[in-house]
Amino acid sequence: MTRFIDLVLNGISLGSVYALIALGFVIVFKATEVVNFAQGSMLVLGGYVTTRAHDHMPFVPALLVGIAATAITALIIERVLIRNARGADVNALAILTIGIDILLITELTRRFGSDVLTIGDPWGNKLVHLGNLSLPQARLAAITVAVVLLTGFFAAFKYSSWGVAMRAGAEDNEAAALMGIRRGRVTATAWMVAGLLAAVAVVFLTAFPSPGLDTGAREIALRAFPAAILGGLDSTGGAVVGGLAIGLAEAMTAGYSVTFLGGSLADVIPYLVMLVILLVRPSGIFGTRELSRV
Repeated sequence: MTRFIDLVLNGISLGSVYALIALGFVIVFKATEVVNFAQGSMLVLGGYVTTRAHDHMPFVPALLVGIAATAITALIIERVLIRNARGADVNALAILTIGIDILLITELTRRFGSDVLTIGDPWGNKLVHLGNLSLPQARLAAITVAVVLLTGFFAAFKYSSWGVAMRAGAEDNEAAALMGIRRGRVTATAWMVAGLLAAVAVVFLTAFPSPGLDTGAREIALRAFPAAILGGLDSTGGAVVGGLAIGLAEAMTAGYSVTFLGGSLADVIPYLVMLVILLVRPSGIFGTRELSRV
């Protein structure tokens, strides 16, 4: 029983991080109808800048620098590339983000070399003892920070002018424009928020018991894409549910050493879940189905 509870808590912690990354996919998709495949390399960028900044300043200011750098980079991508190609097909824009991802990760790989960087989080390898359970402080911090950020996001999404504008644009873009909503500003903010979430998520993806930050964090981050698909690419609440579901599934299969084709099922379980969801419900559990009259 103790083993099961330990795996559940680890799964919730991992799922909370996946939820932050998946939310980045969702808000960009809601604002632009584009799947941003550069989210993984943006996450690595945020971690890299935070690590280098931490060489010269305490962790919190370094993290703020990393968040700012990632958000500004996301803004530049949206302003310079995505906005200028706005008339293009959304599938072409998705392919464009793949190209951006390759360019970013290639440059970051050149800078990383073979190094594994320590991001310098304040939790280190400290443990919290809850009865017979021993959990890394970083895992509990991940859950706490994710709850705070997600609560703040949903409050802003529901009550702020930006959230109202995004919801209006997602419902009917032309009507929103006629009502004076500036979609360019909404889109730019969405990309910046996605970058912010990625820069925060990388702290917990690379914290103890992970060995540290390298470019492999990009592949780990892309496991959050199935979480977005599971919940529905146009559902912000679905991103949270999908992230938690994928995190729990991955933790359980890894903890009980379930194998698949000679390897660990945990490595592929997010994509197996995504495949099943696409076959059964292509729009995701909470996604909006497109209906057309024949």
